[in-house]
Parts: sequence; structure tokens; C-alpha cells
Amino acid sequence: MEDRKKDHIDMAFSSRLDVSQVDKRFEYEPLLGSHTDKPQIYNLANKQLRLPLWVSSMTGGTSRAGLINKNLAQACAEFGMGMGLGSCRILLDDRTYFNDFNVRPIMGNEVPLFANIGICQLEQLLASKEVDKLNELVANLQADGLIIHINPLQESFQPEGDRLKRPAIEILEDYLEQTNILTMVKEVGQGMGKDSLKALLQLPLESIEFGAFGGTNFSYLELNRSNSMAAEVFRPFINVGHTAEEMTLRCNELIVSLGAEKVKTKNIIISGGISSLLDGYYLTSISSLPAIYGMGSAFLRHSMGSYSKLQQFMQELSYGHHLASNFLRVKHPNS
Repeated sequence: MEDRKKDHIDMAFSSRLDVSQVDKRFEYEPLLGSHTDKPQIYNLANKQLRLPLWVSSMTGGTSRAGLINKNLAQACAEFGMGMGLGSCRILLDDRTYFNDFNVRPIMGNEVPLFANIGICQLEQLLASKEVDKLNELVANLQADGLIIHINPLQESFQPEGDRLKRPAIEILEDYLEQTNILTMVKEVGQGMGKDSLKALLQLPLESIEFGAFGGTNFSYLELNRSNSMAAEVFRPFINVGHTAEEMTLRCNELIVSLGAEKVKTKNIIISGGISSLLDGYYLTSISSLPAIYGMGSAFLRHSMGSYSKLQQFMQELSYGHHLASNFLRVKHPNS
């Protein structure tokens, strides 16, 4: 106790914050909660999560990716999170890297796992009448469903990129008429505007994942791999996009304007630029649709080495959610 009191004295003046730094999204209610654990349950893909967290699709197809995916899968099993795999395109015709993606034996069957394929590959499979390959992919990975990632700008800037022959919404509509697989749709770092969200909300999707502006921007990533002239001409495109908060509020507005009977999407995964658990807690709380939030870079940063590092991060994150749900009340934007 003496050491603690000495620390308080020594650190008192360095622990002051400017009033401009106050987080105005919350009411802090120190009298209304406790430190007693009150487990919450979140539903996705007919399974239950103990944390409202989604491991957003990241990587696969390299030896380093195998370690990352296995660490993340172990965290999902221990802490009750769901996981989206990185692009599984490499597995459609070649099982060389299958073990990098084969995380269901690690995760167990209690939490959701989704495979992942790009919209351009989906268009090609539809055109060649090989959609059954996606059924095989999901079955082989023992996944609960499939993510379709939408990335026309990334493909445009990628030196090896593919090109869409039709608008993505038409491709999705065609696919959904042919499949019973639970399907998610996500963007890859720039988010989606009002009309795209409006179209998606009316499709029978398990979830829309934002992939909003502010996280890893895969268009920017590919532009950095391009030649210098392309980088000069196309660089302004990387600053176009929509933030997670903007998209959450936009979805809320669209649900009202469309009417509940027209909204077929079940859930929202709020990802892109989520820099802290309080960002996720706030946005999932104000969402009209059931929502969890996705994190990519934070999980990636802590999953590259031993599992113990990721485990410690998750323990702190889990406790942080407990504190938020007990002592913070969200101020809704329109209140």
C-alpha cells in the first residue's frame, strides 16, 4: 500500500488530462455497475459469441499466414469470437496451402467461421458454371458460410488484378438465387455509399461487413505495388470512402426509409478504423441491426509470434468490454 500511495503522489501531476480530450459518446455511471462478471451472448450464423468481436479477414497462402491464422483461431475458441478467413481463392484449384486455412479443428464448432472469395472470382465461377467449387470450399473448411469481398478499386490498381464485367450487385443477386450457403458481403478498406448499402440490405445476407475507411486500405496497398506513374495518377482515389460511424448511421436511416419488411440482412459487422474497444462498443450500441465489430490490424499485430502475446491482449480486451458494459451508457446521436 505504501508503494501504491507513493506512486499516486509521484504521478499525480503527470496524470491530468485536458478537458478537450473527454469522450462525449458516453455517460460514465460509476454507481450503476459492478465488477461482477455478467456474461453476454451475441448471435451470428446460428452460433453464439461471448464477445461481440469478429476477426476480420486477413491472410493466407504463405507459411507466415499459417501461424497467424492458427493463433487467431485459438483465440476465437478461448474467448468466443468469430472469424473470417483471408481470401481462399488459392484453394479453389490447389490444396497446397490448405493447412494455412484449416482452422476449424483449432476453433471447435461453437463459434462461426467463414470462408472468403472475391467478387471477381465469383463472377468467373458463375460464368463457367462452377459455383459448386464454393460449396466444396465451404465444406472442406468446415465453415459456416462464405464472405464475398467487394474490391473493384483494389483490382483496378493491382498489377495482376481482375476486371468485373457486370456490376457486383447483379453478380450477388445471381449467386444468392443459386445457393443456400450463409453469405456475407464486405468491402476491403473504403466502405460503401448509400445506394450500395441500400441494395445490400435488401438481400438475404447473414451480414454486411463494412471494411470502412480508416483501417487497412487494400486499394492503397496495391497502389504501393504499382508503377510510379500509376501511383501518381490514381493516388486521389485512396482518399475516397466512408467511415464506420458514417455507415452505421446510414444503415440506421435506410432501415427506417426501407421499412423492416424490405430489410433482409440479419446482422452488421462494423469494421474499418476501429482503433479501440470503445469505438466498437459505441457503434454496435447505436446500430439498429444486431451488430458486432471487426478488428484486423490489432489482431494481426498481436498474432505474429507466440500465442501468449495474443492471449494477454484478448484477456485485457475481454475485461475492457466488461467494464464498458457495466459503467458506460451510450449517448445515442439523436438523443
